[in-house]
Amino acid sequence: NDILDFSKIEARRMDIEARPFDLRECVESALDLIAGRAAEKRLDIAYQFEGDVPAAIDGDVTRLRQILLNLLSNAVKFTERGEVVLSVAAEGDLRQFAVRDTGIGLSEQGRSRLFQSFSQADSSTTRKYGGTGLGLAISKKLAELMGGTMWVESAGPGTGSTFRFTMRAPAAEMPV
Repeated sequence: NDILDFSKIEARRMDIEARPFDLRECVESALDLIAGRAAEKRLDIAYQFEGDVPAAIDGDVTRLRQILLNLLSNAVKFTERGEVVLSVAAEGDLRQFAVRDTGIGLSEQGRSRLFQSFSQADSSTTRKYGGTGLGLAISKKLAELMGGTMWVESAGPGTGSTFRFTMRAPAAEMPV
C-alpha cells in the first residue's frame, strides 16, 4: 500500500477529498488501532485538544487518519517505556498536530534523512525495527497536499521525538 500511495503521489494522481468529518472521532479511531501494541509495551497513550479546536472540519478523513496512524505507529515502535501523546490545536483554518514520544530520539543527521523516500534515521534502525522507510515520506507529502507541512523535533538520541504536521481544513458542520 505504501508503494502504491507513493507512486500515486509522485505521479500527481493522489486525490485529496474535502468532506466534513468529526475530528475527535478520527483521532480516537487512529489511537484505537495502536492501543493494543501500546498496551503490550505498557506505554501510556493519550490525546489532547488544545484551545478552540472545531468539532468537525472539512478535509480528507482517510488521509488524515493515514498520517496519524503512521506517526502513532512509529512512536509506539520506537518507544520502549513512557508515553505517546497526540496533541491537536487550531489557528484559523490551520490544524496543527503533534505526536510526542519518550522513545529513542534522533540525532541531527538522523532528522535530516527521515523524510527521504526509502530512508530511515540510520541502517541500525532499519535492522532493529524494520520498515520500508516510506511512511514518513508519504505522510509529509500528504500533509503538503492538504496545504500543510511536516517536521520533527528531537534534542538527540535518548530524548524522545515530536513529529509535527499541519493541514488546512476549515471548520464544518458536524456530519449527521
